[in-house]
Amino acid sequence: MAKTIMVSDDVYEMLVKAKLPGESFSDVIRRALRSGRSLSSLAGSKTVTREEWSRVEDAFKEQGVLDEVRRRLLLESLSKG
Repeated sequence: MAKTIMVSDDVYEMLVKAKLPGESFSDVIRRALRSGRSLSSLAGSKTVTREEWSRVEDAFKEQGVLDEVRRRLLLESLSKG
């Protein structure tokens, strides 16, 4: 069941900065608490912008494609044996 809470404007801004693409505010709070961090540690935690996170995701996708190419080449060379 969802609960409504009030946070000050500065805390809201901290949550917005800590929020990753696709995350809810509940996800941000849950992630912070599970990692043993206090909510106040979100301030200045050098979170990335959506644009930066998108570049990280793109790099992982590209690496996944390269890994698949390497896997296929390795299997091909093993089958020629």
